[in-house]
Amino acid sequence: MPEPGKKPVSAFSKKPRSMEVAAGSSAVFEAQTERAGVKVRWQRGSNDIGASDKYGLAAKGTQHTLTVRDVGLADQGSYAVIAGSSKVKFDLKVIEAEKAEPMPASAPALAPGPAKTTGTPGEALDSATELEGSVPGPEGSSSADYSNSVPGCPGTPEDPIGLFVMRPQDGEVTVGGSITFSARVAGASLLKPPIVKWFKGKWVDLSSKVGQHLQLHDSYDRASKVYLFELHFTDVQAAFAGGYRCEVSTKDKFDSCNFNLTVHEAIGPGDLDLRAAFRRTSITGGGRRISDGHEDAGILDFSSLLKKSSFRIPRDSKLEAPAEDDVWELLRQAPPSEYERIAFQHGVTDLRGMLKRLKGMKHDEKKSTAFQKKLEPAYQVSKGHKIRLTVELADPDAEVKWLKNGQEIQMSGSKYIFESVGAKRTLTISQCSLADDAAYQCVVGGEKCSTELFVKEPPVLITRSLEDQLVMVGQRVEFECEVSEEGAQVKWLKDGVELTREETFKYRFKKDGRRHHLIINEATLEDAGHYALQTSGGQALAELIVQEKKLEVYQSIADLTVGAKDQAVFKCEVSDENVRGVWLKNGKELVPNSRIKVSHIGRVHKLTIDDVTPADEADYSFVPEGFACNLSAKLHFMEVKIDFVPRQEPPKIHLDCPGRTPDTIVVVAGNKLRLDVPISGDPAPTVIWQKAITQGNKAPARAAPDAPEDAGASDEWVFEKKLLCETEGRVRVETTKDRSIFMVEGAEKEDEGVYTVTVKNPVGEDQVNLTVKVIDVPDAPAAPKISNVGEDSCTVQWEPPAYDGGQPVLGYILERKKKKSYRWMRLNFDLLRELSHEARRMIEGVVYEMRVYAVNAIGMSRPSPASQPFMPIGPPSEPTHLAVEDVSDTTVSLKWRPPEREGAGGLDGYSVEYCREGCSEWVAALQGLTERTSMLVKDLPTGARLLFRVRAHNVAGPGGPVTTQEPVTVQEILQRPRLQLPRHLRQTIQRKVGEPVNLLIPFQGKPRPQVTWTKDGQPLAGEEVSIRNSPTDTILFIRAARRVHSGTYQVTVRIENMEDKATLVLQIVDKPSSPQNIRVTEAWGFNVALEWKPPQDDGNTEIWGYTVQKADKKTMEWFTVLEHYRRTHCVVSELIIGNGYYFRVFSHNMVGPSDRAATTKDPVFIPRPGITYEPPNYEALDFSEAPSFTHPLVNRSVIAGYTAVLCCAVRGNPKPKISWFKNGLDLGKDARFRMFSKQGVLTLEIRKPCPFDGGIYVCKATNLQGEAQCECRLEVRVPQ
Repeated sequence: MPEPGKKPVSAFSKKPRSMEVAAGSSAVFEAQTERAGVKVRWQRGSNDIGASDKYGLAAKGTQHTLTVRDVGLADQGSYAVIAGSSKVKFDLKVIEAEKAEPMPASAPALAPGPAKTTGTPGEALDSATELEGSVPGPEGSSSADYSNSVPGCPGTPEDPIGLFVMRPQDGEVTVGGSITFSARVAGASLLKPPIVKWFKGKWVDLSSKVGQHLQLHDSYDRASKVYLFELHFTDVQAAFAGGYRCEVSTKDKFDSCNFNLTVHEAIGPGDLDLRAAFRRTSITGGGRRISDGHEDAGILDFSSLLKKSSFRIPRDSKLEAPAEDDVWELLRQAPPSEYERIAFQHGVTDLRGMLKRLKGMKHDEKKSTAFQKKLEPAYQVSKGHKIRLTVELADPDAEVKWLKNGQEIQMSGSKYIFESVGAKRTLTISQCSLADDAAYQCVVGGEKCSTELFVKEPPVLITRSLEDQLVMVGQRVEFECEVSEEGAQVKWLKDGVELTREETFKYRFKKDGRRHHLIINEATLEDAGHYALQTSGGQALAELIVQEKKLEVYQSIADLTVGAKDQAVFKCEVSDENVRGVWLKNGKELVPNSRIKVSHIGRVHKLTIDDVTPADEADYSFVPEGFACNLSAKLHFMEVKIDFVPRQEPPKIHLDCPGRTPDTIVVVAGNKLRLDVPISGDPAPTVIWQKAITQGNKAPARAAPDAPEDAGASDEWVFEKKLLCETEGRVRVETTKDRSIFMVEGAEKEDEGVYTVTVKNPVGEDQVNLTVKVIDVPDAPAAPKISNVGEDSCTVQWEPPAYDGGQPVLGYILERKKKKSYRWMRLNFDLLRELSHEARRMIEGVVYEMRVYAVNAIGMSRPSPASQPFMPIGPPSEPTHLAVEDVSDTTVSLKWRPPEREGAGGLDGYSVEYCREGCSEWVAALQGLTERTSMLVKDLPTGARLLFRVRAHNVAGPGGPVTTQEPVTVQEILQRPRLQLPRHLRQTIQRKVGEPVNLLIPFQGKPRPQVTWTKDGQPLAGEEVSIRNSPTDTILFIRAARRVHSGTYQVTVRIENMEDKATLVLQIVDKPSSPQNIRVTEAWGFNVALEWKPPQDDGNTEIWGYTVQKADKKTMEWFTVLEHYRRTHCVVSELIIGNGYYFRVFSHNMVGPSDRAATTKDPVFIPRPGITYEPPNYEALDFSEAPSFTHPLVNRSVIAGYTAVLCCAVRGNPKPKISWFKNGLDLGKDARFRMFSKQGVLTLEIRKPCPFDGGIYVCKATNLQGEAQCECRLEVRVPQ
């Protein structure tokens, strides 16, 4: 069966549809095949249709057309089109001309453009069809697209700017009709299929509304390389009218197109029911859903009446009642459902005029006093996701109610969450389902705002596809498919027509979780075809083949010759074990009794007659029920007459044809062999049975006493008279006075041979040879061999079985299965006479196995071992975008892209060939295949003009070649040298000492230019600087840079007398040396003034500043006083009296600080003054204070996954102990929470919170003076 994304089994990409036409007109049926050149036959009933005055046949490429001219009632019936093994049936229905309804002349016209009805493509429409765009087509649908336009043909609209080859056009349709909008996108330049979306209005995605009334289809025409996308409406409702948009996008392009759908009422002005016109019905499958279950209870809707433009009711001004101001005030304040009651109470009869005036009054209403920001007109959310509805109020303290379909929403669990933040009110709906698809309202006081929520259901995907089935007539058929969602709505189709439950219950549909079953109890020939299961996310396709039931006779009944009181057994074996039958005797039904028994075990039917009498001699027949078949045989009664024999009678064997010529007795393997040999003689003779031993037989039990010498060894059983009553094993001999019986239970092939019966007595002897031949079903053939594997076919070959069972092989039966499946499917019902067969109708990319049976007159052999697994794969298509990338005197560089179709097994590689212009001999440029999509072809003759071609190869072999459009001249083109100096190299290049230097400069030029480097005007010398050149760039490389490498470098590229230069400035920088001559210029109080000179070596870069440090003479621990100080003198303050200090200075540049510092030689002492300071005495104060929060916690709403922080501030003395709680639980031991306290600021950090972390958080502070706490609410939101 075809799988999603695979090539379908059907040979048709477009199938003809059934249609209804008026008598006298012409009917045109069109079919399109997958490939061009396919032979197509048209049939009516079961007879082929040929070109004549009545029928016109046309074929162009993949398009095939049947035209039935001057249609009459005699042309009505069933038609079919056949291509290969695919057959599609369709019907033609003829309507009498007087029954056709005339179309009004004032009906609106079709959308402009060559729109065509679905049933008659290729012909101009008649005047009635052109006037009314909503007239149902052959299937009750009208088309508003160019369904048969082909890009490149005259009259096809071209779009040179966008992606569309043909844009959807505006369309009109009546209520209850059907319409299709089509868009065509050019795919020749696209590597992947484009993405197309259909919208209603600005935002409603129609892919979520696919169902009974709306379907989306897409297809691809390989011949024209055009994608076709269709939007199909069925059973159109008035709410479908409006503006639509089609968007198409690829990787780097986008295009869109707007179009309109106009829906007309189907009733006329005379039949208008005013109240019925105002009645809003429940719409399913698209548009707004008003009612879920009460379809009969409509809602009065005046807004829909204003949209109906297909009829107008003239208004009589005399009948219009004067309306008072209080009436308009009532109407303005009343809901729409009360309009009709108020209008009739006050005598307002012109409802249309009343609605227009009321609409104008409502536009003049003042701005809402309760809402600053209302809800959007509509929202859309995917199933299972969350949606937030937010309004902003004028009064932050106002009470808000939320309604769903007029019912107030109550808080229950986590389904609905109500939020209030300032003036904003938010309703959050979690885990949206189809039950949440409804109208919502927000009510504040007496004012409300409304919106509508659309829940988008994800597409239902097919997880396990259907499988092809082959059954016999009357058998049970069950298709099984598995989808991605339980309880999903699916649709079953047969040959494109939807299957429904019939009164006869022919089709049964069963759901089992995600599995869906289609069951046909008793299959008929009409049930054959392609069955499909459609979901909102794809479809699965399988083929059902129904064969007529044929009964094969594996073993027929044979004539019997038995004696009196013996048992006669007639046995036959047929192919069907469920077939019953009747046994006849001389043409009359045989009634079983105690002596005559009839049995039926599996495929074997037996008739057993015990104690045979002369009356049992007759013709016996077995007639299977339901089949025209008759198996006959004759029972011969053998009567032995015993005449008076004198004593001393020589022994004699009494057979019908005694003699030395062996009589052949044929027995089927497994049956009982009984050889009855009448004998006579006086005295009673001794019977000796002998069997000639041949190669492969068992060793003889005992040699015959008088066997001839040349007879060789033989198996012999000699029984004396007293032993005749004994039963010895499977092979035994029983001898009586007048007969000897040789019996074999369950004959085997080893029992075959020539048996010699010898009777002896003193008077003489007699001897007869009997030849026994055991026939059986053939041995199983060897495993078949697979060859010539194609896209959907292969050749199966096998050898005859080693042993044919003793009967000639009549033919062979072939079976196949998918490798991972256990179901074998029979490929032929008529025996194959040859030893090879071409198997077709396989799916590309699926691994198959084959096996074969041998059949002779006895029956069917065991199956052969399965063949080696194989995969049908077609050759790939030609590579695309072959281009010449570069040419030199002896080489050509080629590049290309992979083919559009690679085959299921992937590509093995590419082959590249070339030939001279005007020559037909292609030379391989590479031995073997290359996996790359580019190649440099070397060793080509200079100046030659060559053509190149590339083929893609896979398991099936090479694909079609792609050839360069023009010959390529193998000659290098002179190109001026040019350096492409990168932007970062155009400024001074700075590197630190010891770092590597790697400067890459690309250049152009042909032939390869000469590259020269210089430094400060001198050629580069030394091993530390290396130059590396390639055909496209040059590299200056220094492994470890030193200061001597600084300077100006110049690179020159030269071709003959043409050159180009570039200059680079390289600066190698290092750390600076220490500052010079540091000294103390002055010391006073707590301050010391320092001064120094810049370093002698600045490290080949600018000095960024200095770092000044001090050290106490006692500890000699250095502390930084100044950093990044730019001047060469400074003042160090806040020194301690009585201490001695040393000072040092580091210099800094871009590399870092100097390795050494300039240090003062002698310490500087800060002297103590002579005044003694006496501190004042203060009374001790009590600073203890109970904890109190100066800044409490604040409610927060954070996003899940991002770290959250809660902060507050507390004061208290002594320092309070801080504890954090969440919903009453202490968080001190939870590693996910970190708590900080700094200068009274308390912080709780929550790492990557999740919705579970939301709740009430409490911060508690405790000391000896008391305790205090504050709390907040934390909400964790999941990002959408």
